[in-house]
Order: sequence, then structure tokens, then C-alpha cells
Amino acid sequence: MSPLLPDPSRISITRSRNLPTADQLRRLQHILVLMPESPGEELWHQIPHGDVLSALSWRRPAEAKTPLRTHLPAPGRATATVGFLTNTETPFAIQTSVRKVAGTALEDEPETLGLIVIGWDEQTTRLIQASAISAVLLGAFRMPAEKTKPAPAARLRRVRVFSPAPGLNTKRLLAEAEGNNLARWLTALPPNRLDAAGYRDLATRLSRREGWKMRFLDEKALSRKGAGAFLAVSQGNAARDAGIVRIRYRPAKVSGRRPLSLVGKGICFDTGGNNLKPFKSMLNMHEDMEGSAVALGALLALTRLGYRHPVDCWLAVTENRIGASAYKSRDVVRAANGVTIEIIHTDAEGRMVLADTLALASSEAPKMILDYATLTGTCVYALASRYSGVFSNRTDLYPALVTAGRESGERVWGFPMDEDFEEPIESKVADIAQCAVNSEGDHIMAARFLQRFVGEDIPWVHVDLAAGNHKGGLGLVPTAVTGFGVRLTLALLLDHDLPAAAEGEAAA
Repeated sequence: MSPLLPDPSRISITRSRNLPTADQLRRLQHILVLMPESPGEELWHQIPHGDVLSALSWRRPAEAKTPLRTHLPAPGRATATVGFLTNTETPFAIQTSVRKVAGTALEDEPETLGLIVIGWDEQTTRLIQASAISAVLLGAFRMPAEKTKPAPAARLRRVRVFSPAPGLNTKRLLAEAEGNNLARWLTALPPNRLDAAGYRDLATRLSRREGWKMRFLDEKALSRKGAGAFLAVSQGNAARDAGIVRIRYRPAKVSGRRPLSLVGKGICFDTGGNNLKPFKSMLNMHEDMEGSAVALGALLALTRLGYRHPVDCWLAVTENRIGASAYKSRDVVRAANGVTIEIIHTDAEGRMVLADTLALASSEAPKMILDYATLTGTCVYALASRYSGVFSNRTDLYPALVTAGRESGERVWGFPMDEDFEEPIESKVADIAQCAVNSEGDHIMAARFLQRFVGEDIPWVHVDLAAGNHKGGLGLVPTAVTGFGVRLTLALLLDHDLPAAAEGEAAA
């Protein structure tokens, strides 16, 4: 059986100032070369054994899109994979092309892999090198599997980058990959393994390993806090194991800044409750906890990088089941901040558990709240599964959100948050209705609903993970489960200092 936590990565990244020597080639099992689509002979001559590779490239059909693969005529006969990139206009285009070439290079399961990127300006070279390293780190990762004959462990142990571009940050690439791999791993675990009790156990183990402080608010603790929205969902579960995980990261030298809060929806399995989902809609509902996995993966990446500001991570962990005690339409419940909610549809459970989690996070007066959730089908209808939606009570942050998405390759689009979108969720018997009867614009109404549980003076960003699952992989990620959001979060915090931007401060 797969463990609940993946093994830590043992892949190291080393650098060589120049192109490989004959001795370095002999020590490598595979060379990954990335070049422009039509390299001239002068470019070929800069690569070891470029004359051989050039001759082989001319034999390929003009319409061939697969990389060139061959053995180098040198001691050790390392395998070479040469990819010809046709589109380097955006980070996402680079990531997509490089991921496919890197997948070919990993087919032989090399222990040592060398990377040569040649033929571009300094900035493009750095982007391609970073994308190739990340694609290899993600592609070599083994997702959980429960087969009787398990797949062999990944063999890759060392990646050597030749002629690295100035500013190539391999420490960050390793952290981003580890965070994304954790998010994908947790999302892919079977629901009878990663139930609420299992989630609490792995969060405890991970917190001990990483030096985080963790507290689990069980149903009794949540009842004392008046968290009726969360408890409405969890009351239908067979076991009393649901709750909210709170993890605290505090750097060695804590800044004076208030903590950032990362909040994640952790529905370990979603039947839809009494408004039962049909078969195909329920099949992959063990992935409905991906928002919490992304929050946890982002926290792990920030920890690896020694992020200098404190962070709190809140995970709303439960199932949404059917049964005699399950909540139902027209119930009225009260959330932890006192707001009363009229239940309309029991399959809108994500916004219910997030309501109380956001209210509890807000009560700590954080610097900013970022929440992640596979929340609505309408966001997928609006964007497909290539982008995710972003919403905020500070819409002036949208340019920074979109820019960070473009730079990280995890693309997002900002939606309107006008007050009149709440008209369909007005209630005659409660402060607000959980959702509207029809689903038109539900992703926007869900965001307006959630905003009721965030303090007005707290900058808040909600990420609706429409791109949490994309058939065939997305950007750098080779699996359908994408772990979308970890790279975006690091771009927002490290490159744009979004919490400071929300207060009009200069980015660090």
C-alpha cells in the first residue's frame, strides 16, 4: 500500500559553467538538448558530437514533431534526446513544449541527466532551463499506485545543467517541484486511504517533520466555536473524524508582519449529499480535496525556501455523504461569524466548509487570505480546464494575479465581484442563501458568498481550481491531476509580494 506521504526527493541539481567535456559525457546516462526549430550548422558545432546529431536531424521527415533520440558515439554511449522548440513566446508555451521533450528523455529512467539549452538570448535560455529542470523533477515523480506489482522507484538522482543562465534559481525550482508533487500525490490517493482521519494523521506527521505547529479542531471544538456551516456538511458522515486543521509556520527570524493565511477546501469525497451526484460526476470526487493539497504544497515549498514571513495554513477536512443525518435543502445554519445561511443544494458543500474556515482564519486578523478550492463546475464551463478563476475583495490586485499566472505558467483569469451578483442568493429566512436555484454564474455567486465570511479589512483572494485536472497534463505537469496553484502562489508571494501590494506597499 502506498504511504500517505511521498518519499522526499533525492534528486540534486549541479551546474557546469561550460558545455560538457568528454569526461563529463562519460559520467552521464542521458543528455537532453533543447534548440530552436531550425538551428544552423554553427549552432550544431557548439554541441559535443553535434555533427552526428545534425546529420541525423536532416534524415527526419520535415513534419516530424517527435524529438530526435540517439546514442552518442562516445565512451559510455549516453543517450541523447534533442528537442526543437517552435514556440517560445510565453512561459506556458515553453513549459508545454519542454515537458513533452523531457518526457521522452525520462523514458529510459536515467540516473544522471545532463541539460544543454542553446540558441536563445539570456532571458529565454533561463526560462527554458528552468522549465526543463522543473519538467524533469515533476516527470520523474512517482504518483501513488496500489498495484500488486508496483512500478520500480524512479532512478533519477542527478541533473547537471551546462552553461546555466544568470539568475537560474535551482533551489526555488526544487521547492516548487516538491510542493507540486505533494499536492498531486495527496489528490490522487484513494478516498479509503485519504479519509478525514488519514488526512489528520498525515498532517500531523508532516508537521512534525517540518517543524510546524499543528492543531486539529474536531467537531466538538468547532461546535464550541459556533461553526454550524462546516458541521452541517460533516454531520452526515458515518465517522466523527472531520475537522479543521490549522498549521503554523514561523521562520527563525519572524518579521513584524502579521501571518499570511492559506486556506484549502479538503472534501475527501463528495457524494453531493442528499442532492446525490450521478455516476460520472461522482467518479473522481476523491479529488475534491485538491484545494487543501495545494495549500499544503505551497506551505511546504515556502518552508523549503525559508520564507521570511509567518504563514498559517487552514484545511477544511471532511466528506460530504448521504444518510438520515445529512443536511438538507431549506435547513438554516449559523456560521462561526454569526451569519445565518439557508441551504439550497447539498452539493454546494465546498462553500459551506470554507465559510467557517475563512471566518476562523479572519478572526486571527491575518495580513492576507489566499484560499484554494475545486469549487464550481461553472468556472470550468467559463474557462475550460486550462485556466483557473481568481476572485478578490481587492479587484485592483487582478493585474498582479494575471501577471503572476502568466509568469508561472499557471494561468488565471479574474472575474467580476460586483455587489448585484448577490441578488440571486438573497434569502427570505436567513442572512444569505447558500447558492441560487439555477447555476448561471455560480462561480461568481460562490465567491460573493465566501466574501461574507472574510473580514472587510483583510485582503482576500479566492482561487477556483478549474485547472485542477486536465487530461494529458498541463504546462509542466505530465499528469491529469495538476496540483495547480503551488507555482502561482510562490510567484505571487516571492515575485510580487502580494500582501504588501494589497496595502499599497512597495514589493520587496
